[in-house]
Amino acid sequence: MKIIFMGTPDFAVPTLEMLNEKHEVLAVFTQPDRPKGRGQKLQMSPVKETALKYDIPVYQPAKLKGDKESLQIIKDISPDAIVVVAFGQILPKDILDIPKYGCINVHASLLPELRGAAPINWAIIRGYKYTGITTMKMDVGLDTGDMLLKETVEIGENETAGELHDRLMGIGAELLIKTLEMLENNMIVPEKQDDSKSSYAPMLNKELGHIDWNNDSYNVYNLIRGVIPWPGAYFFYDDKMIKIWEAIKIEDICDIPGKILDVNQEGIKIACKKGAIIIKELQEIGGKRMDVLSYINGHEIEKGKIVK
Repeated sequence: MKIIFMGTPDFAVPTLEMLNEKHEVLAVFTQPDRPKGRGQKLQMSPVKETALKYDIPVYQPAKLKGDKESLQIIKDISPDAIVVVAFGQILPKDILDIPKYGCINVHASLLPELRGAAPINWAIIRGYKYTGITTMKMDVGLDTGDMLLKETVEIGENETAGELHDRLMGIGAELLIKTLEMLENNMIVPEKQDDSKSSYAPMLNKELGHIDWNNDSYNVYNLIRGVIPWPGAYFFYDDKMIKIWEAIKIEDICDIPGKILDVNQEGIKIACKKGAIIIKELQEIGGKRMDVLSYINGHEIEKGKIVK
């Protein structure tokens, strides 16, 4: 097939690479270069880096809607399909209508659950046991198009969002290739989504990671896992912000929420409304990521103190 690919982050890269092997990728659309890091230097998206490696033409419109130049480029290419993976823009109808097989999206949830920007994170934060990948034919809504294929995966009890992300991006690439093959051979009957069963996975922000110790340990632990690597779960000890990289939960404790119950080489134990969290790896903002033994050797953590 003649393909136009639209995507931006790491999650989209395996799909682009597999498409480039199996089909003819004639153009890549990705978000404009953004300033990053302390020096605020412009940085290419992972998808742009990959496209340039394979000498695929790259286009970076700030907004596709109303962009006549991009519309004409797509019309001139006349693709059989446009594949979209975490592109970061909603496609307007005049683009959706161009490809023979439509615009096919790879979404990291079992639709109609977890529509939106951060389905991997919210699946863990909300305590889901299963999630997966859905390929769908896009329409003008946000992840509301007819579903094509699904693959379900079990979420590990201690799996972080970063680990689940890395598993799902490979599964998504393979499911997309299978979807195109079945579309080409007229082997898929698109299935409408049941809007009454839909849920939303909003974009993450830094404030989301602030731990509320008045939750039980199960929910706090899910939050910690669900926001690794970004934005990270954190709390305040005095005025110091401390980010948690690794922890375990225990459920048979009842004490004042936020109280430091114990500090030793096994971890920093903090009470929740029900149960407790034992922190194994942490990072003071502005400092290095450390295992708990290294941290308490250089920092005083007072047992009995209440953290915020």
